[in-house]
Amino acid sequence: MKRERGRKPKKKVCSFCVDKIERVDYKDVPRLRRFITERGKILPRRISGNCARHQRQLTLAIKRARNMALLPFTAE
Repeated sequence: MKRERGRKPKKKVCSFCVDKIERVDYKDVPRLRRFITERGKILPRRISGNCARHQRQLTLAIKRARNMALLPFTAE
């Protein structure tokens, strides 16, 4: 697939900034589940579209949720 010259892809917006969420909570499992793959990997910022601040909070929240057994470390 070729991209047209001069045309930029649409900028993704941070879903946490849109919803005005100040801190990412590790207990909010349905929201965290959207940012991990089926294999259990954390989606990078360039794919998820999060801002740097919320991506750092998201990563920490996912790791905490994994330790509390709310999210899986890997796929079964």
